[in-house]
Amino acid sequence: MTRFLRFPTVRTMRRLACTLAAVAIAFAGATSPAAAASRIKDIADFEGVRDNILIGYGLVVGLNGTGDTLNNSVFTRQSLVGMLERLGVNTRDAVASLKTANIAAVMVTATLPPFARHGTRIDVSVSALGDAKSLLGGTLLVTPLLGADGEVYAVAQGALTVGGFSASGNAQTVTKNIPTNGRIANGAIVERELEFRLADLRSLRISLRNPDFTTARRVAQAINRLVGSNVALPLDPGTVQLVIPPDRPGGTVGMLTDIEQLLVDPDQVARVVIDERSGVIVMGENVRISTIAIAQGNLTVRVTETKQVSQPEPFSTTGTTAVVDRTKVDVNEDAGRQMAVVQTTGVSLQDMVNALNALGVGPRDMITILQTIKAVGALQAEIEVM
Repeated sequence: MTRFLRFPTVRTMRRLACTLAAVAIAFAGATSPAAAASRIKDIADFEGVRDNILIGYGLVVGLNGTGDTLNNSVFTRQSLVGMLERLGVNTRDAVASLKTANIAAVMVTATLPPFARHGTRIDVSVSALGDAKSLLGGTLLVTPLLGADGEVYAVAQGALTVGGFSASGNAQTVTKNIPTNGRIANGAIVERELEFRLADLRSLRISLRNPDFTTARRVAQAINRLVGSNVALPLDPGTVQLVIPPDRPGGTVGMLTDIEQLLVDPDQVARVVIDERSGVIVMGENVRISTIAIAQGNLTVRVTETKQVSQPEPFSTTGTTAVVDRTKVDVNEDAGRQMAVVQTTGVSLQDMVNALNALGVGPRDMITILQTIKAVGALQAEIEVM
């Protein structure tokens, strides 16, 4: 049987070349700097789209003897008496004899999301206000939640979910997490809406979460390229003014939907953040250090006290047994450490960290070194100490 070899035609070779080119472009796009860009919705907020904080004071009942001590928590006693009176139970004459430990005064907090409508349910957090030991098994009674203007925007009630517990005996106490904090999923109903009509706006502002001149300009340029006209203008490092074209399909909401998906490469200030308490150092990508020489050494003084017993000579009729202190002092100056030149001009952050690590210093010593480099003027970055 004779077999014939088929060679690819010119058309097939062209198709193969186009396929390889497309694959190469895809890989190049995946590794390009644009792949590290962020969406506008992740770096900025739109005017009017914001949360509102709610707070309220309430009572939790049904606790298994872990509630407030009424003698110590006057506000709990008064709240209990007032609640019973509203329900038709008069306890004014017997207020001194109230001894229940199954009730606790709590603060209730919640976040009202933007554009929450009447009847929407939101989560609430409950925290003990008095000396209650645990809120496990408790039920929050009807609690109005107020906004900053003093108006009631939601009402909360329901059984608490507590992620901790506390158990004690005569000789030991076991506590897991914080038993005096609880949460009620969908525990509040929105009773009042915030009047804000986003669709009627013809212009609005975009607020950057990290204000920066370069980032604000890049956001405006990306929006103008999308629309095809100059509808966005940076007003300051943290604000971009946006004008909604009247003939834009979808109106304000449709345009904002398209804008929030745009990719922008945010710029950042060269900054070094230091947490003195934990020894954590975080440095930005643009941090640069000029060529410097560093000599780092520690002086360690160790004092050791040893008790020794001094006794008189054998068969001696004089002298007494006494305890004598013996002190030993060791001084270590790290004599092996020498001055090193750190070549860090114009290199990356990784190279700078490697150069500092080559000196064999820990985080605490590195904090001092960075502060000293800043004092010399060789650190081109801001230092923020937390």
